[in-house]
Amino acid sequence: MRVILDLISHKGTDCISIGFDYDFDLKEYLKQFPGVRWSKSKRTFYIPFSEEGKKGLHDHLIAGDYRVVYAEDVARMDKRMVQSQTSLMALDSEKIKIHTLFVAYLKGKRYGESTVASYSGFILNFLRFIKKDINLVDEDDVRLFTEWAVATFDYSISTHRQLVSAFKQFAYFYPACAINIDAINRPKRDQKLPTVLNKEEVIALIQATKNLKHRTIIALLYGSGLRVGEILALTLNCFDFERKMLHVKRAKGRKDRYATIPESLLPILKNYYATYKPKHFFIENPKGGAYTAGSIRNFIKQNCKLAGITKRVTPHTLRHSYATHLLEAGTGIRHIQELLGHSKPETTMIYTHIAEKDIQVIKSPLDMMVQELRGSKKEHNNLLIPGPDFRI
Repeated sequence: MRVILDLISHKGTDCISIGFDYDFDLKEYLKQFPGVRWSKSKRTFYIPFSEEGKKGLHDHLIAGDYRVVYAEDVARMDKRMVQSQTSLMALDSEKIKIHTLFVAYLKGKRYGESTVASYSGFILNFLRFIKKDINLVDEDDVRLFTEWAVATFDYSISTHRQLVSAFKQFAYFYPACAINIDAINRPKRDQKLPTVLNKEEVIALIQATKNLKHRTIIALLYGSGLRVGEILALTLNCFDFERKMLHVKRAKGRKDRYATIPESLLPILKNYYATYKPKHFFIENPKGGAYTAGSIRNFIKQNCKLAGITKRVTPHTLRHSYATHLLEAGTGIRHIQELLGHSKPETTMIYTHIAEKDIQVIKSPLDMMVQELRGSKKEHNNLLIPGPDFRI
C-alpha cells in the first residue's frame, strides 16, 4: 500500500502529513511510531517536521512493507502521465466501435473482469496511439507502440507479457488488420525459484503470531495451501468439518476444487469462529466486510521479524512451502497439482527444483573424489585443509 508524505503547516509549525487510503492495520501500525498525531482540521495523521523524524518515519513504513512516496514525486508523476497523454490521439467513431466490440469479444470468451480491463486498456491506448487507418495496422505499429508504452509506463516483464497477449487476442478478433500474430514476440518470463520456509520456520512463524485472527490466517494459508485471494473469498459454507474438506470456489481460472483441512487446525478454527463470530466471510475486517490482501501481507511481515525469519515472506510463500513439504514427504506430483489447483503439471514441477528430499542425497563430485583419495592414501585425510605455506 502506498503512503504519501507531504510537508504542511499545522498550527504555525512545519509538519509531515501522512496520507493513505484507509486501512485499519496500517493505521494501527502507524500509531506505533513515536509522535504520530491525528489532525481534525487537516484530516490527516502527521508528525512535527525534522530530518531525523522524516527518516525515522520513512524507515518505519518501509519496515512494515509499505511503499513510501513524497508529494513532489506524485506531482511529477501526474505531470508525466499528462504529458504522455499528449502522444495519444482522440478516438474517432470507427475506433470507438472497434474497441466496444473488442470488449464484447473478450467478455464473450468469458475472461475475468481484470483480464478484460487489462486487455481492453492496452488496445484502447494503442488505438489512440496509431495515426493510420486501422485496417493498415501491422506488427511494426505494434512494436512501435510497445516500445513507447514500456518506456513511458515502465512496464514490468509480466505486464509486457500481458500486453502481447492482448495484441494476440485483438489480431484474432480483428483479422481485417495486417498484424502478423507470429511476428509479435512475448518476452520470456523470469525463471525464479520461489522462496520456501523450512518446517521449523513455519512453526516459529505460527507461534510468534499472537493475534488469533492472524494466526488462523497463517495456519490456513500453509495448512491448506491456499492463495491469498482464495482465503479472502472463503465463506462459512465452504467448510466441511466432518470430511475435513474445504471447498475453494471460483479460484484462479474460475475453477472449483477441494483442499484438505488439517486435523491440527480444527481447534484454532473453532476458537476463531467462537471469538470473532463472522457473519458471511470466514475472514472479515472489523467492520464486517471482506479482509484485504494488504493487511495479510503486513502482519506476516511483522510476525516474521518476531520469529527471527530473515527471508522475504509473502502469503504465497506459505503456499510454496506447503507444496514443497508435501513433495518432500513423498506425495506425488499429480496429487499436489490437484490440491493446488494447477491447470498444468509443468506449473507444479517447479517444486521439484527446491525440494530437499532428492537434492540432499546427491553427492558432489568433489566429495566423491576426496572420499576415494582418503581411501587410497592416508596422507590425503586433510586434503582440503591449507598447508603451512598457505597465504591469503
